[in-house]
Amino acid sequence: MGTAEFIVAGLLPEIAADYNVSVAQVGMAITLFAVGMIFGAPAVALLTLRMPKRITLMLSLVIFAIGHLIAALTTDFAVLLISRVISAVATSSFWTIAAVVASKAAGSTASGRALGIVIGGGMLANVLGVPLGSIAGQIAGWRGPFWALAIIAALLAIAIVKLVPAEAPGQTIPRIRDEFAGLRSIRLWLSLLGCITVNAGALSVYSFIAPLLTEHTGLTSQFIPIALALFGVASLIGSIFGGRIGDRYPHTMPMFTAGISALASAGLLAFSSIPAAALLMFTLLGLVGLAANPVLTSLAVGYGGNSPTLASSMVVSFFNVGTALGTWFAGMLIETQLGVLAPALVGVVFSVLTFVPVVTIAVLERRRPILRNTFVAASEVV
Repeated sequence: MGTAEFIVAGLLPEIAADYNVSVAQVGMAITLFAVGMIFGAPAVALLTLRMPKRITLMLSLVIFAIGHLIAALTTDFAVLLISRVISAVATSSFWTIAAVVASKAAGSTASGRALGIVIGGGMLANVLGVPLGSIAGQIAGWRGPFWALAIIAALLAIAIVKLVPAEAPGQTIPRIRDEFAGLRSIRLWLSLLGCITVNAGALSVYSFIAPLLTEHTGLTSQFIPIALALFGVASLIGSIFGGRIGDRYPHTMPMFTAGISALASAGLLAFSSIPAAALLMFTLLGLVGLAANPVLTSLAVGYGGNSPTLASSMVVSFFNVGTALGTWFAGMLIETQLGVLAPALVGVVFSVLTFVPVVTIAVLERRRPILRNTFVAASEVV
């Protein structure tokens, strides 16, 4: 599912040529996928709150497969975009529920590692899925990877039914009112705002790297899978170490990664005509651009209080708000005089904007013990 969201990034020229549309228009296939995730995650989380989670996971995979079959078969570009929305809603549902199921399956003592495996699947999509999909698309045509994703999803739906245990009877039935109660925290919304700016900054560049490297840097299309793989490996490393460092410095670590991300995007903008430098800056962006995601996810779920399902879905949703905004701005500006350099500029802007929510959270956290001590002292006086 992580591969499905960004597979288009490695196939932009091929899809554009097939449908006789611009690269910016094909970029909408990424944007609309993100939009489907934005609205699908919280809506499906609430609609399926009382549905057995095994059934929700299985149905998500079936609908995902159907969406990719439509994309592989259609000759209408509008239908392709609609199929992307369908697949996105299924993906958002799966991501939200999978985290809860994995955590419960592993037990409380290993839930963190279980969630790491689930999130690692998304990171491996950048390392293996998207680059392999790009290679397969160049060999067999861009529809080939969509067929493959549909078949894999159908097989995994069967595996879910056979391997994921049914929920034990007598469990507490969750209430929608309890889920909404956790949305009152200002720190939660600031964390979610950070999710937006982080993803917008890194993925606006990632989604349009193919035309930048081929049309401006001068590399051939064979280098696109290599660039995507470098970004993916770097992002996997960044997320692993980012999560560990974030456990110790949860409020300063996102500031550090935002600063380096801004410099990496600016470096790509400045040295885009030099192949080695462009690849180096793109890899550096992969290393730090998404490294704060585990920290922001942890903060958001923590600030969400007693609403784990809805808080988890909100993280999925707001990450994709960032993806949609970043790719939309980049796609819009790429048709101006900025051309293929526009995504790098968008990356700089959103990376700088990340400082607004993360610095505010840090200030609020520093004030919290001061306010608590003031309250205690006043109580003692009374």
